[in-house]
Amino acid sequence: MTPRIEDYALLGDLQTAALLSRDGRIDWLCLPRFDSPACFAALLHDPQAGMWELSSVDGHVTRRAYAGETLVVETEWAASGGTVRVIDFMPPRGESADVVRIVEGVSGRVPMRMSLRIRFGYGRVTPWVHHQDDQVAAVAGPDALWLRTPVRVEGGDSESHAEFTVGPGDRVPFTLTYTPSHAPEPEPVNADTALAETQKFWNDWIAQCQYTGPWPDTVRRALVTLKALTYQPTGGILAAATTSLPEQLGGSRNWDYRYCWLRDATFTLQALLGTGFTEEAHAWREWLVRAIAGDPAELQTMYALDGGRYIPETSLDWLSGYEGSTPVRAGNDAAGQFQLDVWGEVLNGLHLARTAGLPASQAAWERQRALLDFLEGHWDRPDNGLWEVRGDRRHFVHSKVMAWTGVDRAIRMASRYHLDAPLSQWRDLRDRIHKDVCDRGYDTERGTFTQFYGSRGVDAALLLIPRTGFLPWTDPRFTGTLKAVRTHLEEDGFVRRYDPDADKDVDGLAGRQGSFIACSFWLADALHNTGQTAEARALFEKLLDLRNDVGLLSEEYDTHHKRQIGNTPQGFSMVGLINTARTLTGQPDVGTPPPEH
Repeated sequence: MTPRIEDYALLGDLQTAALLSRDGRIDWLCLPRFDSPACFAALLHDPQAGMWELSSVDGHVTRRAYAGETLVVETEWAASGGTVRVIDFMPPRGESADVVRIVEGVSGRVPMRMSLRIRFGYGRVTPWVHHQDDQVAAVAGPDALWLRTPVRVEGGDSESHAEFTVGPGDRVPFTLTYTPSHAPEPEPVNADTALAETQKFWNDWIAQCQYTGPWPDTVRRALVTLKALTYQPTGGILAAATTSLPEQLGGSRNWDYRYCWLRDATFTLQALLGTGFTEEAHAWREWLVRAIAGDPAELQTMYALDGGRYIPETSLDWLSGYEGSTPVRAGNDAAGQFQLDVWGEVLNGLHLARTAGLPASQAAWERQRALLDFLEGHWDRPDNGLWEVRGDRRHFVHSKVMAWTGVDRAIRMASRYHLDAPLSQWRDLRDRIHKDVCDRGYDTERGTFTQFYGSRGVDAALLLIPRTGFLPWTDPRFTGTLKAVRTHLEEDGFVRRYDPDADKDVDGLAGRQGSFIACSFWLADALHNTGQTAEARALFEKLLDLRNDVGLLSEEYDTHHKRQIGNTPQGFSMVGLINTARTLTGQPDVGTPPPEH
């Protein structure tokens, strides 16, 4: 049976990631990039789709944790004959991608087993496997993997396996290295040297953290996770390390999140800049500027790790899905949707970056002006909304608020830095959008903003209205909206994104969703900023309790089954944690401007 989503720890080398279960099995690994086809896809099927197990023959796990503030996992096993420790990690990428596993004898003599089943192409392609001396080579099409270990490994094309015994002080390494199949055989990896270098990398990186507050370990672990979701060659930060982990167990709301979403820009920049990671924030801003180059009318919701635009969605029908949740998807058709809020998110993010002191460029301002020109002519169109609904387009209130935000930030930028701009025209546009939202998006009878114009439902994204500066936190229109969101979307203390049944077929999808973890952090922020700090802190602590034993959060939480659901680890959830910790600590919300006078 596939482990629960919260049973997995993350390994990563800043170009891809692996998921390691508590029982010593790597069930997910894409090579050579986060968005490459998986060579271990048991997570979305069963072990036949590829996995790598390293475990005690007759023992059980007594402890698992990251080593200090690194991305090195240590798992301790107690067996009938003694105890062992297994150390798992991926060194930051050098010439090749490596997964290193070290079995360390602690006491007694413990029988161990290793099973390696490589399946390229998301579990579909069985490679040719050659066993010789101290290595195993697996080749299929463009891909090759090399396993090296002093232990004797046997098997055939379908599986390689080994059994061995470790005693006190023994250290038995296994290294798995990826290369293109046409490339020369990779150089051997010294496991202990790689371990020391990996630990030093993560310790040196997190030492830059400037967060000071009551949750230092929590925030620092979230930052390490966010860094692990960064594609180092370009600075892009992906939404999650996985595809098709379901929003409903057994359902069809299964999406590929191994891409970079533009709307994450502002929240991510706030988290990075607010904790001292200027270099990462600058790299993310530069990725953003490159990705949006071109016709502003062709702005996408998401892009590939390198800024590429072509990410067509396909179904991997040979995979049975996580706990039967199908279809399994690669690629994401939402990239082609019209989501109005993205223009505002980009303008907001670029404004934040400049006001926070990141180096400015004329090219960035020229692109901002082009985006504003597009927004001026298209803000009043219906769109698919930030939740990427696959039903009819609507006039989503959050989208209109973000259109207002984009115009507002362009005005502020031009005014502050004396940039060439038609300020009077833009101010008139800003006022028209504001009036339209307040007239058509606010239900005076119920005292709340609505999900879209004329909707009977509300939306958790409405909690962000004061954060943009559209209204003060104390405005009765917002406090009424806060009350409505809690009444209609709160479930066991957590927040769903919206109610798909409030308006018929709003998202065009079957089934239901869980509580969205990032939205629950937004609720904590709203409670704090409306004077309900004790309740905000209680909710924050409750959200921290959802993390697994190594501090990871997925996209959603199933309040019925008491389980994490959705893709994991979710960058939006980790960013929400970081920003809410800063808010509750009383640290300023980076980039949120005061009212313009």
